[in-house]
Amino acid sequence: MTDSEDGTSPDERVNSGEEQTNDEALDMTLRPKRITDFIGQEKLKENVGIAISAAQKRKEPLDHLLFYGPPGLGKTTLAHIIAAEMSVSVRVTSGPAIERAGDLAAILTNLQEHDVLFIDEIHRLPRAAEEVLYPAMEDFALDIVLGKGPGARSVRLSVPRFTLVGATTRYAMLSAPLRDRFGAVFRLDFYDEKAITAIVGRNAALLDVPIETGGEEEIAKRSRGTPRVANRLLRRVRDYAQVKADGTITGAIAREAMERLDIDALGLDEVDHKVLRTIIEKFDGGPVGIETIAASISEESDTIMDVYEPYLMQVGFLQRTPRGRVATRHAYAHLGIEAPAQLQGQMFD
Repeated sequence: MTDSEDGTSPDERVNSGEEQTNDEALDMTLRPKRITDFIGQEKLKENVGIAISAAQKRKEPLDHLLFYGPPGLGKTTLAHIIAAEMSVSVRVTSGPAIERAGDLAAILTNLQEHDVLFIDEIHRLPRAAEEVLYPAMEDFALDIVLGKGPGARSVRLSVPRFTLVGATTRYAMLSAPLRDRFGAVFRLDFYDEKAITAIVGRNAALLDVPIETGGEEEIAKRSRGTPRVANRLLRRVRDYAQVKADGTITGAIAREAMERLDIDALGLDEVDHKVLRTIIEKFDGGPVGIETIAASISEESDTIMDVYEPYLMQVGFLQRTPRGRVATRHAYAHLGIEAPAQLQGQMFD
């Protein structure tokens, strides 16, 4: 990924759902350990809970599960919860970390019975490694070719019965054969403000940070419906409260801290504003192609689609059309820009 014009990498933005270097320790501290402690995603949580209970009664491994959705919503957390509920170990890796088929074969042969193998960014698995997964997922076996040329022979090795939990932010990039081998596929959606507020309150208690209801709500409003962002903002506001106040996070303290971070009332930062202003001011509100937007703000198109667009669409500021991206009347109103005549008539719909 390239850096934005302001010198900030998308992965370093305070309100980015992408995991950052200093997130891992905090995530481990705050991560729910059981499914009953997991806040939000109620329908998904109920369905996963039923699947876990059924597998436990049958004394079988859980079906292979695939979670997809924007980053920071809890896919990794769910994998750890599943392992804890099934009383087994979890092995964590990612698509980019598996460079050869042999890497994946080594991981599979070292699993214990019923273990959970979590593969993040599974859409980035090399094709050769993906093909190793097919018999492993279906038959709990590895097909190994020994030798070369006419004398080559295939040997099938058994692997422990395991549960594969895959996670991806790009569901459409998964091959159909791999998608079809998952027993269940779940989409994680952005959290509503009530759920994020509850997460902020829970995590503040775990961090022993005094926080008032107003402080919880101010952080939640700016968390873009993403628990990882809420955790990061909570940490930043905690620091501000300890230095500039008595350590208690109030509504006023949270607002002051957010203003210093250039995060507005909906969780949009300077880069989000830049994307919207580019569409509105340079291209008359659109439609405009994603590649054109990317070139205009010196960013990669994949970064815009994965990091910036999902939330802008969630809050109704951006639309995807066959001809390109279009800024909505809500985007004009939020930025304080007068909407064109064709949108003004919709302002009071």
